[in-house]
Amino acid sequence: MKTAHDLVTAAKARVQHVGLEDVDQAIREADVLLDVREADEYAGGHLPGAIHASRGMLEFKLSSDPELSSRDLKIVLYCKTSGRAALAACALHDMGYLHVKSISGGFDAWCAAGKPVVKPSLPTFE
Repeated sequence: MKTAHDLVTAAKARVQHVGLEDVDQAIREADVLLDVREADEYAGGHLPGAIHASRGMLEFKLSSDPELSSRDLKIVLYCKTSGRAALAACALHDMGYLHVKSISGGFDAWCAAGKPVVKPSLPTFE
């Protein structure tokens, strides 16, 4: 019986990864930057320009949004550390998307490198 770790390891072997040294260029060249973390994770902070499509709803979101239906879209995606992103990238490949990349190390690596994060702004009551 396969474990979640086994599935992630197999997925990581199948997908194209982009390292932090090349991530800025990959994002600039992408049509879509997808955050596949859960909604609360996204709300707590995300990469500038990222749209949210949680791993559990990814296939449904892409199938129902005409702007995301072209299989030629250049997609860069990420999660917290890159496991869910690898699984998501495999799912997108299985759906026929041709240009999918996963950010190595995910959001945690992005933050550790000191790259910008969009955080919600709370209202002030002064």
